[in-house]
Amino acid sequence: MAPVTPLRRAAKSGSASSKRERSGEPGVVRPVAELPGAQEAAAAGSDEASERWNNTWAGEPVRRSTAVDATSSPDPSASPETGMASADDEETERLARQASGVTIRQLARRGMSRWELEQLLTKREIAPEVFGPELDRLAAMGVIDDASLAASLAFTQHSRKGLGRSAIELDLKRRHIAPELIEEALADIADEDEVERATELAVKRIGQLSSYDDETARRRLHAFLARKGYDSSVVRQAMDAAFATRGRRGGVRFQ
Repeated sequence: MAPVTPLRRAAKSGSASSKRERSGEPGVVRPVAELPGAQEAAAAGSDEASERWNNTWAGEPVRRSTAVDATSSPDPSASPETGMASADDEETERLARQASGVTIRQLARRGMSRWELEQLLTKREIAPEVFGPELDRLAAMGVIDDASLAASLAFTQHSRKGLGRSAIELDLKRRHIAPELIEEALADIADEDEVERATELAVKRIGQLSSYDDETARRRLHAFLARKGYDSSVVRQAMDAAFATRGRRGGVRFQ
């Protein structure tokens, strides 16, 4: 004979199991909403209460912390002060490159003293604390050389323009070249060279004064040589040599 399986009767409302469900005895699974305090936690909207009562399907809880991780180091670039310092350094470097470029271009066109370059860079609105070190660097390289400039100007102005020591000295002072450098440059012009150059100018000039009498011609020639920067002794020697040629040239002379 086949075994007989007894059928269980549904528990009545007043049965022991029903009583255990209402009483919350062990072994009975109750809905979460019926657990003590669940409704109060839901009404309060507390995240911690919700996690405490129903975290079966929730993900990993997010840990909130206001403390700074001791192992992490701050990013220096994130600091406003560091960012401003970096920007200032870049601007200073840019202006230094600009000062160097302007200086080299100007020196390629004509000779300029350091003082003249400083005035030019100031007009370009470059601060002295920026172009000062750059000019020092170019001077150390020999790009800026007031001594060579003074010697070159003295030779050129004397041989080509026929200027005397006084006029050359005045021009070098106008360029704010150091006095000792001016003295060295003028020392290269010998006394006899100055007399010779002044005489050449006087002889050439006296030919243009042939229509004047000796007194007027002498006065005009003296003023001409003085403007060229020759001192009185050199002017006198040059005029004597020039008037010695005046009679040999012929032409009308008014006494």
